[in-house]
Amino acid sequence: MTLAELKTLLHAHPAKRLNIIFPDADPIEPDFHITEVGHVKKNFIDCGGVRRTAETCVLQTWVAANDPDHRLAAGKLAHILDLTADFMPHDQLDVEIEYEGCTVSLYPVASAEITPEEVRLQLTGKHTDCLAKEACGLESGGCGCG
Repeated sequence: MTLAELKTLLHAHPAKRLNIIFPDADPIEPDFHITEVGHVKKNFIDCGGVRRTAETCVLQTWVAANDPDHRLAAGKLAHILDLTADFMPHDQLDVEIEYEGCTVSLYPVASAEITPEEVRLQLTGKHTDCLAKEACGLESGGCGCG
């Protein structure tokens, strides 16, 4: 999901609470906060020597201990995202959620669902890949570790 798509969705349903669902169907704790919104740009060279760039909008979540009354509404997050207009290069960046469980992990936002009570964001997993399979002499199906 792009930043533009997320902002449009949140602005259309400002009073609904926000719910974020992990790829395994478990939700992030309902009293989470969005503590950072960042533009992340990664410059790198793949194993075939090709220079590449990847950019995302990362929403960092944090769950406060003893904050059972905190529930983030869609309109509040829309307002926070609107504040990023002066440093986000554009609204077509893919959105990822940063969450700390046992480790800090990033999850792309795959889709959204509107229910009578909430805006539900469905997360998906991230995977590594060889971006230069031909240069590495590998089949397009992967590195053979599956």
